[in-house]
Amino acid sequence: MDKRVLRERMRRKQRQLRRRKIMRLVGYVIGVVLVVTFLVRGVILPIARGIGGKDADKPVEIQAETTETAAADPDAAIRKPLKGKGDLTKASDLTAGWHEDENGKWYQNFDGTYYAGGFQEIDGVTYSFDDNGYIQTGWVSNGYDDLYFNEDGSYNPDKHKTRIALTFDDGPGEYTDQLLDCLEENNAHATFFMLGQNVGNWESTVQRMVDIGCEIGSHSYDHPDLLSLSEEEIQNQFQKTDDALKQACGQPASVARAPYGSANQTVYDIVQKPFFMWSLDTQDWSLLNVDADYNAVMNGDLTDGSIILMHDIHEPSVQAAVKLIPDLLEKGYKLMTVSELAEAKGVDLQYASYTDFWDSSMESGLVAGYEGSTSSEDENSDGSGGDVSDGDSGEETFDDGSGDYSDGSDDSGYSDGSGDYSDGSDDSSYSDDSGDEYCEEDSGEY
Repeated sequence: MDKRVLRERMRRKQRQLRRRKIMRLVGYVIGVVLVVTFLVRGVILPIARGIGGKDADKPVEIQAETTETAAADPDAAIRKPLKGKGDLTKASDLTAGWHEDENGKWYQNFDGTYYAGGFQEIDGVTYSFDDNGYIQTGWVSNGYDDLYFNEDGSYNPDKHKTRIALTFDDGPGEYTDQLLDCLEENNAHATFFMLGQNVGNWESTVQRMVDIGCEIGSHSYDHPDLLSLSEEEIQNQFQKTDDALKQACGQPASVARAPYGSANQTVYDIVQKPFFMWSLDTQDWSLLNVDADYNAVMNGDLTDGSIILMHDIHEPSVQAAVKLIPDLLEKGYKLMTVSELAEAKGVDLQYASYTDFWDSSMESGLVAGYEGSTSSEDENSDGSGGDVSDGDSGEETFDDGSGDYSDGSDDSGYSDGSGDYSDGSDDSSYSDDSGDEYCEEDSGEY
């Protein structure tokens, strides 16, 4: 090969090597500049200002405020430092305030951190930040509830899913675990009003209820009419059930339901638990038909704040529940326990009776422990389940002055159809001993 050609090739090769070295050096310099800029503006300057007293009050105040908020509220956003390849975009702009890139909108703090993984109030507006520090829009789960954030990321307190409570009586039983499978798969909660005499045979099932976020309720020990018992016998019915529940899952019942709905203020005071009736009685114990049970719920009044009565000791009831739970969720309903529903509606549960948490009931003063005003369902609902009523269905409720009122359904008492127990009466009416009588409207019996 000609020596001149060889020398020319070597010179070109050397020029290429020099260019590569220069490019690598420039890259290193840019990286160092970014790191130094971050350290100076995000770390050194704030420290220097703090030592010198210049502008120290502003960043220090913000940091302390966020720390206190995070300690008081586990859902509060945390401050994350800029680090790693995922933060290169954020590192390129270290000015405090709102920023936006191809991944979304995020907020830069004065100390060089950004909010992530929770909720944060900024300039009087609440935002939700994902784990990467970008604001979230639409529905965001927050514990037992769902919150709605507008397109600009601001929280909209006037919009929520239609919230209802599924409740199941007389268990646990052989079909209850199948129901729990469905609830767990769909991240839904329910309340189980259990008979103490059944708990011992299904302790692992009761423990599982607690594990997946369902609520433990007492339905007495062996389903007597409480108004026919002495105070000592009433207390014994619920104490024995609590003892069985504590043996099964380590905790007593938080709420109660009277067999046949037969109770009064004296019973509530003896038991010292909130008692729950229902706004929608599926009559599943009588129907014993999957489709009929399903339709009773899906075509029933599912007003925001409704409490639905079913029984998990009947196979058709459980099969219907397994079918309707995902369908309700798909339609935009939120399935909660009765206590979760009360908290979401701003009700401080008392030793009283609760039939529903409808806005109309609360505004009428029928819900014990509620103070405040409610927005109409048209303003609060997200539009799902829009065919339901506002709770003013023409059904009459009765107030005995103690916070105990009827469920407004056609029967104020019921049997589960199992033949194991009855209410010992010829009709479903009962007296609360307060001077007011409860009746079954269709029967004409008082």
